[in-house]
Amino acid sequence: MNKDLVNLRNTKTNLLLFFLSSLQNPSFVFVCFGIDAMEVEEEVRRIVEQVKELHDSATSFVSSASHEELSLRQRSILVDASITRLHSSLLSDKHHDPKLLNKLEEDLQRARCMLADGDTSSFLPSKPQGLFVRMFLGPVNVRASRKDIQLKVKEEYNSYRDRTALLFLVFPAILLTLRSYVWEGCLPAFPVQLYQAWLLFLYAGLAMRENILRANGSDIRSWWLYHHYCAMAMALVSLTWEIKGQPNCVQKQKGVRLFLQWAMMQGVAMLLQNRYQRQRLYTRIALGKAKRMDVVWGETAGVDGQLLLFCPILFTLQGFEAYVGLQLLRTALTGVVGEWQVLICGILLVVMAIGNFINTVETLMVKSRFKAKMKRSKSRAELD
Repeated sequence: MNKDLVNLRNTKTNLLLFFLSSLQNPSFVFVCFGIDAMEVEEEVRRIVEQVKELHDSATSFVSSASHEELSLRQRSILVDASITRLHSSLLSDKHHDPKLLNKLEEDLQRARCMLADGDTSSFLPSKPQGLFVRMFLGPVNVRASRKDIQLKVKEEYNSYRDRTALLFLVFPAILLTLRSYVWEGCLPAFPVQLYQAWLLFLYAGLAMRENILRANGSDIRSWWLYHHYCAMAMALVSLTWEIKGQPNCVQKQKGVRLFLQWAMMQGVAMLLQNRYQRQRLYTRIALGKAKRMDVVWGETAGVDGQLLLFCPILFTLQGFEAYVGLQLLRTALTGVVGEWQVLICGILLVVMAIGNFINTVETLMVKSRFKAKMKRSKSRAELD
C-alpha cells in the first residue's frame, strides 16, 4: 500500500515537472488551449504594421498642419498690420467726409473684433506671459488654440469673481459683527490673520487668471495686475503682523477696523460691477465694439448712467483706501503700534489708492475725448 502511494506521488511530480517545462514552449501552450500559433503570430505582425502606418500618417498630418499653420499665421499678421495702418491713416485724414470716416472706422473696428474673436486669434502674436505665471508654471504656453477654450477660461474668471465678491462683503462683516457683540470691541489675532490668508489666496487667484486672460487676448490693463501684486504683498505682510489687544485695544486696532470697513465697501462695488457693467459689456460685444475676451474690472463703466453710479462709488473707495493707509502710517510713526508691518501696509494701501485713482481718471479722459470726437463729427456732418 505504501509502495503504491509512493509511485502515485512520483507520477504526479513527474507530470507537474513536465507541464512546467512545457510552458517554455509557446507552441505547446497554443496547442493545449486550442490556439494556432501561426494565427497569433500573424495577428501580432498585422498590429505592428498598423501601428507603423498610424505613426507615419500622424507624422505626415502634423507636418502638413504645421505648414498650413505657418501660412495662416503670416496672413493673419499681415491683415492685422493692414488694419492698424488703415486705422492710423483714417485718424490723420481730415479731408474726407466725417460721416464716411466714422463709418469706415466702425467697419475697421468690427473687422478687428472679428479677427480677435474668431479662431484666427490663435494665429496672432500673443502678449508675453508675465513673470508671475512663469514663476508658478514655468515656461508653459497658456494660450489656448481654440476659441471655446478661451471663452471657458473667461467664464471661469467671471464665476470666480462672483463668488469672491460675495465673500469680500460677508467675511469682514462677520468679523466686525463679532467684534461688536462677542469679542467686546477687540478683534482676536487669529480671525484677522485667517482673513488675510484668504485675501492672499484671492488676489493670487485673480492675478493668475488675469495673466492667462491677457495671454489669450483680453484687454486687462497692466495696472490691475500690479494692484493684485501689491495686495498680495500686503496680505502676506499682514500674516506676520501681531494684532495687539488690550490695553487700549480700540486705538491699536483702528487701522484694522477701518480696513475691514473698506473691504465691505469694496465688496458692494464688486457686486455692482459684476451685475451692471457686465451687461453693458455684453451689449458692446454684440455691437462689435468690444472683444469677447474682454472682461469687466475697475473703472470700466459703460454709459452715462453707469458713470454717474460708479464714479462716485469708485472715488469714495479710493479716498477711503488712502485714508486707511494714512491712518496706518500715522499709527506706526506715532509709536502707537511700532511694528514694521503696519508701516508697509500703510504704504501699500496709499500706493494702490493713488494708482486706482490715476487709472480711473485716465479712463474717464479717454471716454470724454471719444465723446467729444463723436460730437464734432456729428456737427460737421450736419453743417455739410
